[in-house]
Amino acid sequence: MGHRSADDSVMRNTSRQPWLAWIYLALAIAGGVLPWMANLEFMQQYGSSFDIGQFVQLANANPAARSLSRDLLVGASAVTLWMVVESRRLGMRHLWIVLVSAFTIAFAFAAPFFLFLRERRLAELANGSDA
Repeated sequence: MGHRSADDSVMRNTSRQPWLAWIYLALAIAGGVLPWMANLEFMQQYGSSFDIGQFVQLANANPAARSLSRDLLVGASAVTLWMVVESRRLGMRHLWIVLVSAFTIAFAFAAPFFLFLRERRLAELANGSDA
């Protein structure tokens, strides 16, 4: 009886769900477009440049906004740490693109984009390819 690791199980399950990567990619696109629609509206209302100070001030303007901002900060911090560890564990390349996109596009883009890349990597590993 051979011992199968949790990683083996994850890779086998992923190979049977190729549609999952495409759902993550669709979520990444939505996660890039929707926040930037709001960012463009912010720039129209508060000046043509993106004033980060004003943005942070408005993101903390009331308890509801503070709750969402803090929720995103803590959740994104935990997920970013996991992305770094997981990308190393799976031998994924180009993590820097995901990390930069979290700040230049949106975390709502970066997280599902990472999951898309992860699903593709798991499929490669399941197929015996280390490319």
